[in-house]
Amino acid sequence: MKKPLTLLICILCLLSSVNSQQSSYWQQQVNFKIDVALNDKDHTLDGFEKIQYTNHSPDTLTYIWFHLWPNAYKNDRTAFSEQLLQIGRTDFYFSDREDRGYINRLDFRINEISLKTEDHPNYIDAVKIILQQPLLPGNTVEITTPFHVKLPKNFSRGGHTGQSYQITQWYPKPAVYDKSGWHIMPYLDQGEFYNEFGNYEVKITLPQNYAVAATGELQNEDEKIWLLNRSSYKEAASFKPQTAGKKPVTIKKPVNSNNKKTATPPDRVTRAGSNKQPVTNNQQPATSIQPLKTLIYTQNNVSDFAWFADKRFIVAHDTIQLASGRIMEAYAFYHNSAAETWSKAITFIKKSIRSRSNWVGEYPYNTISVVMAKMGFEGGMEYPTITSISPIMEESSLERVIEHEVGHNWFQGILGSNERIHPWMDEGINSYYDGRYERELNKKEDPEIMKERVLAIEEAEHLDQPIETTAESFTSINDDIIAYYKTDKWMQLLENEIGTTVFDKAMQEYYKRFQFKHPQPEDFKQVMEEVSGKNLDNLFALQKKKGPLPQKAVTKTEVYVLPGAVKKMETFLKTGNKAVFISPVVGVNSYDKAMIGVAITNYIPPTGNFRYLLAPMYSTGAKTLSGLGRLSYRWFPHSTFDKAEIFVAASKFTTRNFTDDYRKQLHIGFTKIVPGFRLTIKEKDAHSTMRKYIQWKTFLINEGSLRFKSDTVITPGNPADTSVYNNASKITSSRYVNQLKIVIENSRALYPYNAELQIDQGKGFVRTAFTGNYFFNYSKSGGANVRFFAGKFFYTGNKVENPFETYQYHFNMSGARGEDDYTYSNYFIGRTEQRFWKSQQMIIRDGGFKVGTDLLADRAGRSDDWLMAANFTTSVPNSINPLSILPVKIPLKAFLDIGTNAAAWKKDAGTTKFLFDAGLQLSLFKNTLNIYVPLLYSKVYSDYFKSYKPDTKFFRNISFSIDLQNMRLPNPVHNIIF
Repeated sequence: MKKPLTLLICILCLLSSVNSQQSSYWQQQVNFKIDVALNDKDHTLDGFEKIQYTNHSPDTLTYIWFHLWPNAYKNDRTAFSEQLLQIGRTDFYFSDREDRGYINRLDFRINEISLKTEDHPNYIDAVKIILQQPLLPGNTVEITTPFHVKLPKNFSRGGHTGQSYQITQWYPKPAVYDKSGWHIMPYLDQGEFYNEFGNYEVKITLPQNYAVAATGELQNEDEKIWLLNRSSYKEAASFKPQTAGKKPVTIKKPVNSNNKKTATPPDRVTRAGSNKQPVTNNQQPATSIQPLKTLIYTQNNVSDFAWFADKRFIVAHDTIQLASGRIMEAYAFYHNSAAETWSKAITFIKKSIRSRSNWVGEYPYNTISVVMAKMGFEGGMEYPTITSISPIMEESSLERVIEHEVGHNWFQGILGSNERIHPWMDEGINSYYDGRYERELNKKEDPEIMKERVLAIEEAEHLDQPIETTAESFTSINDDIIAYYKTDKWMQLLENEIGTTVFDKAMQEYYKRFQFKHPQPEDFKQVMEEVSGKNLDNLFALQKKKGPLPQKAVTKTEVYVLPGAVKKMETFLKTGNKAVFISPVVGVNSYDKAMIGVAITNYIPPTGNFRYLLAPMYSTGAKTLSGLGRLSYRWFPHSTFDKAEIFVAASKFTTRNFTDDYRKQLHIGFTKIVPGFRLTIKEKDAHSTMRKYIQWKTFLINEGSLRFKSDTVITPGNPADTSVYNNASKITSSRYVNQLKIVIENSRALYPYNAELQIDQGKGFVRTAFTGNYFFNYSKSGGANVRFFAGKFFYTGNKVENPFETYQYHFNMSGARGEDDYTYSNYFIGRTEQRFWKSQQMIIRDGGFKVGTDLLADRAGRSDDWLMAANFTTSVPNSINPLSILPVKIPLKAFLDIGTNAAAWKKDAGTTKFLFDAGLQLSLFKNTLNIYVPLLYSKVYSDYFKSYKPDTKFFRNISFSIDLQNMRLPNPVHNIIF
């Protein structure tokens, strides 16, 4: 009898432990009664709320933290504003004051006694409410406050677009208090929410010609009838609600301080609801002057409340019968411009509700709505019983977004996980069911499969992050690729590990156990292990690791010959396989003429650590082989240096064609081999836009030149008749340049900058140069760039013997031409041209001037000592840009260059201490082609033009640069050319 007794005791202890864990769970209850009124003239809300807060925790509370998320839009110093800049958006930072928002006129009270408040030390959108008396465990307190909200332009999830209103995260709400303490969080664009569950009763007062979609069930029967009659645009634009003519219902507290009627502006169309011509599809109706109506919505067991108002909404409606036999209602609100696509919205809603109910657990609410609403991003955003979706005109895309957003009613809406800390628990799990929806119901490949390659690239570049990462810690690309897609893949591993049948049973148990609660990752793991009977430690440990999930190893390397393999590539892009691409390649310059060849490369992401690009080409001009190539190997030390790379690059091209007196054609060119290495310094923050690296290159250059000898030919029979013929031959010489670069770049959206120290060493000299750039954004578009250059030249041998040998390495303020490109790192159409338009190409180097004196033996502004210059470039506003009338946008800029050098400060200097030029600049193809038109310049340049180009037309003073570094070229091409 001892063994059965021992077993019984163990079972009882286990059950006691489980019951203890469940009974120890607690969460706060927060019920809301809110009266709110919309002012569609000033785009404001005035409201009054009663909050019933029940403390179910074992702790005594002396204060309650509240979120005031409308204040996220108050200024450009909020966490929201900072995050938008971090992900590359400047629209809110430069927004006008009237487009921003805030919440104020707050007066928190208990029993009509005002409460003290304390600001959060970091977040403008959080406030601490000091309670009059401690709130004991099990007790309830009622807190009231009026509030006024200035609605912002919709930069993110909520606000307004004209008189279309998206009222989300709009009222004061307590932060979550759970076993980990207070969860105070600022509003963010990337990073969602964590709210307490409660019961809501919301009364919305607004002009009667607005159609409203909101969380919960509408209690006004006449309004329901009115909405059901808005099934077409004609009815939506002109149908009069049944409450018309009745005295509008008002809320108990005065919430609208401005009830003045305003006449319809003459440039506005007649408002919807009148007996005049209705508004057209996309016009904004005029400000409402109709009577008001008050709508009442109620909903229990939800964690938020959102509503949307628009005069143009078409309303589609149907009912859904669930497996239990319960019947619920489905609504779709959209504009006439999207009617053709959105007419299927109800079908997609029903399909989504039924599939999630079957897989996870029955939808518990009596209503579901989908609303077309413009937001600050493409896609959708979920709220309890309602979701907003940006205008989508493609049917399959609309279905995917509806299915995903409706699915969020389960994952975060009902299973109220902390989206900010554990985004995988809602976005990732929900994405798993997105894929299942496509595979099982639509019999289609998951449309998100293309993300497999993006994920593989992030992993190959060591830029990925663990699944268990907070929302604000994810980079913008990883937020999508990791939190959504990789978690989906991890969920599939979990399904495969325990089997689909057991997996479904476990998910249903998870839903049953934690609906209307706040499950944590450990709760999810516990349910999976309990139902499956397996230890899943190893599988869940993957969530905290970087790198690929343990799937079938990808060892296949595919070969694609373009352009014939384009269709085959579509399949390749859906995998993480590596590939070798073989493609035709062409090139052109004045001397090689057209070059035709083939490129062979494995630089197609995701790449391995050994990478190569080979592009041999046949020169039709020089009748010889030209081309370029690069081999490299990289590794990731994960120490001070994030990445290390060693490489060797090579290139060969023609730089001059010459025909001597014997009509012998000679083709002069260069060959260079460049070994080197680069060390990229590790950044601590994954969001960092900084890049710092140290690079060494040794340029081993072989270049050709001409040698002449003169042949004197005497005419037979006439010794006095002689002719001299130049007999040219080609010779080659070698030189080297060792180059060290230390580079700091910050590509941030606001005020990006870069700084570079470059030290070149060759035979007889050391050349040191610092270049810095800083860009000042303008509020609307464009900006001003400031460039600073300082250089110092040193001779390491006899200066008297070396000036001519080192001439091409000297500093210049005059525009640098092809012969100044001493490492052959820039592309020139005609590198050695002296006449016509090809000779007017230049590179921005040293002083960065846009005028040149290349026909002078000693160019203006040249220095073999020191040189300093500043360059200013600014966008020309469209209001004064004469090119703005063209159908194609052509950016126009103005430039100013100022510089000086050592020679200008000598006592016998023949020029002024400072030189300058100024003019206009056209920047085309994203600054790849820049055309410079000098209009003002120093006297030395003016004299040069008069002396050396007296009959030159204005266009001969124009210069241009071809800056391939501004093109989106593959990294190996950049590294070879530059």
